Amino acid sequence: MIKIIITTNQGNQRLDRFLKKYFAKAPLSRIYRMIRKDVKLNGKRAHEDTLLQEGDELTLYITDEEAESMKQAPRAVKAKRQFQIAYEDDDLLIVSKPYGLLTHGDSHEKKNHLANQVIDYLIAKGDYDPLRDRPFTPAPANRIDRNTTGLVIFAKNSQALREINALLRTKSGVSKYYLTIVNGRLPERLVLKDLMVKDEKSNRARIVASSADPDEASSDSKYMETIATPLAYGKLGRKDYTLVEAQILTGRTHQIRVQLAAAGYPLYGDFKYGTRAPGRATQLLHSYKLAFGDLSDTSLSHMSGKVVTQMPPEDFKQIADKIFPEWMSLLDRG
Repeated sequence: MIKIIITTNQGNQRLDRFLKKYFAKAPLSRIYRMIRKDVKLNGKRAHEDTLLQEGDELTLYITDEEAESMKQAPRAVKAKRQFQIAYEDDDLLIVSKPYGLLTHGDSHEKKNHLANQVIDYLIAKGDYDPLRDRPFTPAPANRIDRNTTGLVIFAKNSQALREINALLRTKSGVSKYYLTIVNGRLPERLVLKDLMVKDEKSNRARIVASSADPDEASSDSKYMETIATPLAYGKLGRKDYTLVEAQILTGRTHQIRVQLAAAGYPLYGDFKYGTRAPGRATQLLHSYKLAFGDLSDTSLSHMSGKVVTQMPPEDFKQIADKIFPEWMSLLDRG
């Protein structure tokens, strides 16, 4: 006899679907025979479409040997950890992604990406069990480009994932700030509101309308909104540069890069939307701060008012030091 207490991550799914995932190697005929003859839910018989809830007790009248033979082998921990931990609690894990690492896998890289590294970390730590917690998988709530560095939020349970995804769709739930260096002297704070389209083949975005309104977006175009604030000015040789804090109010592909380039201030090193720069082959862009708003009405109320920061990596620091000698003290004050 085996007893299973349904966890938060296992709730809100049908009994038959839960058993199919829990006993992934079992044939369907065995799953439905088990429901008819060998399963009780809270001491009573249940139908295959019964919806499980957190705290329910499943009793399975099968042997341990049969149960083990029907389970999928546990996932091996394989992905080498490259990220840094900026914040962690029972619900959220906020990590800093390094340069060159994908947030998710793609057709070329299916194994060694940030999401897999985080999953392996949580398995090794004992916070996540793929068999116990199915169908939930810890997942990133926000995404940054391969060559952008910095903060990515992961939810460690299904309720937290629903909550953080909903909060990120608002302008007040979680505010996301990036640091970058742009070509030229940005004289004042810019509020950029544009419509963009993306060319999938070239992986480039382009602006099709400036000073736009969200209601003007269509099935082909997406609305983007970024607030760019100059923090410091400097020179490298004869060229002017500005250290910029960019707050994104939407999350579009290459948003900061394409909007600042279109405004006349391409990012340092961003040859796709600007020009190459000394000592840099890609854009200098770092997600450095997450500011949480009033979350008192959510399960993440403990995050209300919290600010999580992560300073840029060493290559960013070295370039910034040459152009803006006092830049670190500006961040400390801000």
